[in-house]
Amino acid sequence: MNAPIEPHRFILEPFEARRFASLCGQFDEHLRLIEQRLAIEIRNRGNQFELIGAPEQTNSAEQLLRRLYRETKSTELSPDMVHLFLQESGIEELANPNAETSIALRTRKGMVRPRGVNQQRYVKAILEHDINFGVGPAGTGKTYLAVACAVDALEREQIRRILLVRPAVEAGEKLGFLPGDLSQKIDPYLRPLYDALYEMLGFEQVAKLIEKQVIELAPLAYMRGRTLNNSFIILDESQNTTMEQMKMFLTRIGFGSTAIITGDITQVDLPRGTKSGLTHVIDVLRDVPGISFTHFKPKDVVRHPLVQRIVEAYERYDDRVHGKLIDGQDNGNA
Repeated sequence: MNAPIEPHRFILEPFEARRFASLCGQFDEHLRLIEQRLAIEIRNRGNQFELIGAPEQTNSAEQLLRRLYRETKSTELSPDMVHLFLQESGIEELANPNAETSIALRTRKGMVRPRGVNQQRYVKAILEHDINFGVGPAGTGKTYLAVACAVDALEREQIRRILLVRPAVEAGEKLGFLPGDLSQKIDPYLRPLYDALYEMLGFEQVAKLIEKQVIELAPLAYMRGRTLNNSFIILDESQNTTMEQMKMFLTRIGFGSTAIITGDITQVDLPRGTKSGLTHVIDVLRDVPGISFTHFKPKDVVRHPLVQRIVEAYERYDDRVHGKLIDGQDNGNA
């Protein structure tokens, strides 16, 4: 007969009613989030806690609750913040407090801190390698952190310019049907990059830097024939490059430059039968020294918690369909 699990007990001090209410959330919604994520049960009477579950999870939950309680000293917690702290902490990171030292990127509007072990590794890789790939689903911070690294390098005067590049591939719409000249047609494709820049530098500063060509936003086709030195180059949505375009882009990198290539290989908008340059390059360059690959998973999503569940649901569906196709092929060959 298995012995019952001994509860993990601790006390949060000093007890302050306002801070404690912020920690627990309305109707204890913050505690319920932590329970769900770490697969534990949280019981408390005032500031005295009992945690029921596997020892690693309960130890991790205690460290997380203590960290959140420290935050309540200066911040009113929200469910979104608790979700982000959960993403940032993760079981593996909480179990090893010395895992990775925190990295912060400086921008004009404040510091940007990577959340979670994978985001930390991604930024660390960007700081240490000239060519970097960030591959994974939407909401994992690939593009946002790439722009933050570029802005940080510009603020520190380590580079002279930032080049933000995207393939102008239609996702259900034809460019020719969009109003305006070529620049206005391309703008919607670059909007996520603009938004990140505005958040980090401010609208006026971004406008000035674009006017001075310190920041350049361009479609991938405009890269042909150029060599870029002392620059920070970001290729976003790279799953929509062809194999030839990807090779062309990578061979544009000059001295003193850093390149970041981001994309999601599950969201390719290329014509049927055209292989994604991102899928191809992962196989071609995986063992080349000096190039980093960071692969993000659904658990790394730092948007609304539902985004993570949506990504996971699509992955499960794709696995089921893929499994059926393989079974069908096997049956057909038998």
